[in-house]
Amino acid sequence: QVQLVESGGGLVQAGGSLRISCRASGIIFSRNAMGWYRQSPGKQRELVAVITPGDGTNYADSVKGRFTISRDNAKNTVYLQMNSLKPEDTAVYYCNVAPAGSGRSWGQGTQVTVSS
Repeated sequence: QVQLVESGGGLVQAGGSLRISCRASGIIFSRNAMGWYRQSPGKQRELVAVITPGDGTNYADSVKGRFTISRDNAKNTVYLQMNSLKPEDTAVYYCNVAPAGSGRSWGQGTQVTVSS
């Protein structure tokens, strides 16, 4: 079965940077578009960044120019470099295939907290 393990979150001051990682197993990683999603309390989970099998990328307007998604197919790992962090970036961050339809299993996520 699919397993997704996110790591690297933490507490950072506004304007700071973090890099989070997600290792996937149980899927043919190199053939899947992968995405980073985030969910804040009381809000729906949103897709913030996508990377295709060919390394094409797409970003939500709210993170464009600040976040960079990348992948290492040899390690079945997807990364999210987050710069110029804002308090509104505070959320639990998850990775999954993109798009992640209903019924997909999710990992535990990694908490990112940005203090003002």
